[in-house]
Amino acid sequence: MDRIMGIDYGKRRTGIAVSDPLGIFASALDTIDSAKLIDYIKKYAIQERIIRFVVGYPVNMNGKPSEAQAHVDVFLKQLAKAFPDVPVTLEDERFTSVLAHRAMIDGGMKYKDRRNKASVDKIAAAIILQSFLDRQNRNNTNV
Repeated sequence: MDRIMGIDYGKRRTGIAVSDPLGIFASALDTIDSAKLIDYIKKYAIQERIIRFVVGYPVNMNGKPSEAQAHVDVFLKQLAKAFPDVPVTLEDERFTSVLAHRAMIDGGMKYKDRRNKASVDKIAAAIILQSFLDRQNRNNTNV
């Protein structure tokens, strides 16, 4: 089945989310060590066809590049090399960690569990992907 993969890339950890086959909903999938990310995606791609990557792109509040952007740029080159036929969309990731924490609180997650940064990363990836999916679905219904 076709999936769109959302990625919240971090220097140490990366959150992963995927869409449903219809491209309507994003679901948090996993948080993994960033050094193992390409191998993880390759294994996932054996089971599910990835038709697009949506990668959170870090920018400061003033719209200028953040320090983390250099790390994401390196990852984007690795991703393009490993998956040359899969398009990549960059999605503004400002506030995704804050939104992830809010979603965890609203969902009733206990304080101890909310402190787990791995949970925040994969929920942030789902928020990044859902933002893209919502925009795509709005544009498709307004045509």
